[in-house]
Amino acid sequence: MESTASEPDLPEDLDAATHPVRRELLIALIGAVAGFIVAPLVIYSVGHAFLGPYNRGGAGKLLSDFMSGLAHGSPIFWSVALGPYVMTLLARLLYAQVRGR
Repeated sequence: MESTASEPDLPEDLDAATHPVRRELLIALIGAVAGFIVAPLVIYSVGHAFLGPYNRGGAGKLLSDFMSGLAHGSPIFWSVALGPYVMTLLARLLYAQVRGR
């Protein structure tokens, strides 16, 4: 016999519950890529244009030095790495405040 009681669609309910989590993970991933790769390369490019070549080598050496600074736990390097994600969070917070949430 078949049951006439409606059974909840678990995949749909599960998908609805994890959608904001997936969105936040995607934002964090984009922020991490921007902070760990793009930001150091932008810093290198601007520094190269205004201050001259990097003393220890090219962009690859700067990325290597950047990752080394992260591994040593330097707050300056971590602020560059986490900066894009933190700025995204602040922008979203300000937007939510303006919208009146």
